[in-house]
Amino acid sequence: MIKKIDIESEEFQTELELTKQFTTKVCEEHGFFYNLEDDVNESIQLGLTRNKMIYGQRFCPCFMVIGETPSQREKEDNRLCPCTPALTKEIPEKGHCHCGIFCTKEYVDSLKQEEVKEEVPTHSLGLSKEDCENILKKEQINANEVEALLEARELKLINFLLVDTREWMEWVGARIKGTDYLVPTTSFYQALEQIESKKETPIVVYCHSGSRSAYCQKIMIDMGFSSVANLDYGIVTYRGELLSGE
Repeated sequence: MIKKIDIESEEFQTELELTKQFTTKVCEEHGFFYNLEDDVNESIQLGLTRNKMIYGQRFCPCFMVIGETPSQREKEDNRLCPCTPALTKEIPEKGHCHCGIFCTKEYVDSLKQEEVKEEVPTHSLGLSKEDCENILKKEQINANEVEALLEARELKLINFLLVDTREWMEWVGARIKGTDYLVPTTSFYQALEQIESKKETPIVVYCHSGSRSAYCQKIMIDMGFSSVANLDYGIVTYRGELLSGE
C-alpha cells in the first residue's frame, strides 16, 4: 500500500512548521548554516516532516528507514536527524551533511565564491544502441546519461524502466518525465509487485539524492532483477523535464 500524504493538509503544514523550527535549532546549536539552495532545504524539511508523520520520528529522508515496528527500527542503524555520521564525519570532512541541508560557514562561503560551471549535456542522438546498452549495464549512472537514455527510448533505440523509489508526496511534487513506476521505500516490497514480472527488463532507479535508490537497487539485484542501475546523485542533479501532480 503506497502511503499518500496530503502536503496541503493542515496536519502536514503544522508539522512542517515544527520541522523548520527543528532544523533552525539544529543550525543554532551546532553553528551550522543552511544550504544556499532553498530547494534543497525545503525538500529535506518536507522529507523530515513526512517521516515524522509516518514513523513518529524525523528519520533522514535521504535513506531508507528499516524496520516495520518502532522496536525494530530502534534496533536498526537508521539515521535520525541530525544523524551521527553527519555530525562526526560528513560535516567536519566535507563541510555539509549527506542531504546537504546543514553546512559549515566555510563551505557556504566557498560556494558563494565558486563560478557556476554547467556540465556539457550529452544527447541520445549521438548514442548507438550498443552505447545505450553499455550505460544500462553500469551500477551508477549520472543525470545526463538518464536524460540521454530517455531520449533514446523515445527513438526506440533501447527499452528500460525508470523507477522512482521516493514517497508519493515527492512523486506528486516533481518527478522525472518518463518515470514508469513509483515504488516507495516505505512500502517497497508491496509496491515492487508491480514490476516483479519484468525482472529481465533493464531498470534505472532514482530517489532524492541516490541513497534510498541505491539500497533498493541492492535488494532488487538480490531478488533476481537482471539489470538495475542507480541515478548516482538523485533527482536533484537532473536537468531534464520534470512532471508534477498525480
